[in-house]
Amino acid sequence: MKILSKNKREALERLSDSNGIIGALAIDQRGSLKKMIEKDSPKELGDAGIIQFKELVSEELTPYATAILLDPEYGLPAAKVRNSDAGLLLAYEKTGYDANEVGRLPDLLPEWSVKRLKENGADAIKFLLYYDVDEDPKINQLKHVFMERVGAECLAEDIPFFLELVSYDADNSDVTSAEYAKIKPHKVIEMMKEFSKENYCVDVLKMEVPVNMSFVEGYGAQDEAPVYTQEEAAAYFREQSAATHLPFIFLSAGVSAELFQETLVFAKRAGSNFNGVLCGRATWKNGVAPYSKLGEDAAREWLKTEGKKNSQELMTVLKETAQPWFTKIK
Repeated sequence: MKILSKNKREALERLSDSNGIIGALAIDQRGSLKKMIEKDSPKELGDAGIIQFKELVSEELTPYATAILLDPEYGLPAAKVRNSDAGLLLAYEKTGYDANEVGRLPDLLPEWSVKRLKENGADAIKFLLYYDVDEDPKINQLKHVFMERVGAECLAEDIPFFLELVSYDADNSDVTSAEYAKIKPHKVIEMMKEFSKENYCVDVLKMEVPVNMSFVEGYGAQDEAPVYTQEEAAAYFREQSAATHLPFIFLSAGVSAELFQETLVFAKRAGSNFNGVLCGRATWKNGVAPYSKLGEDAAREWLKTEGKKNSQELMTVLKETAQPWFTKIK
């Protein structure tokens, strides 16, 4: 069982509801969000567009979330307009770092430190790590040492460390394929075991679900042959849950709001003891096009209606499916 300091425990309480469930909104995207905005925009919006869209999402949707994850490069103005009851996580990794390079080695924002993020109001620090358990051990050793440094920095500042783990296969770039779906459970569960070790000083794991739900029998498109039966998928959820003693939350990985909610229900039914979500695009991504094409008022209207609906429905599902993080904490 994880032992937390008083300051870390109080920080986690600020990031969750009164029942110990984390229902956090994520909009720490930078390069990818810029591409989304530019795709439908008739004019160049630049950095100002990214900043404003984050502000709109924060202002309109944090009343329905327990916390928000932002980046310090474009997101600090959004942090200032969030609901007063919503906690704040700040991202520490450089956007898109070597995502297409061999090894996908991690990198930090050069102008920031955990100390400075904390001074800017962070209740917790989030770091994204791409990890392939079957890659060259020399590459993974570099990642292990790197994450020990980040964990030690968080420990020194007495602030919770949320580690986001995203799996991949160094020999297969298409993580949406059936071939990757077959090995995804192994990739996700084994990396979860690795970074649950005490030397990384992780407090909360932000995880993918252990299967590609589009390839679960009864959940995928009709033209896709299933990779897993529902019983097999449920077994992977239980195996993942048993792989760590740490609190863990699920990321949405850009799937639709409906599929993400169905996934949480499936996880609960399977016996997964997850402790909440850090949900990004599933909540707000369909609001980008109205913003790009028509501007602030159109985006705000979408967020007040569809975005609010997505957020409220997600929180309702969470209350019925997630477990309190404090059951895993001393």
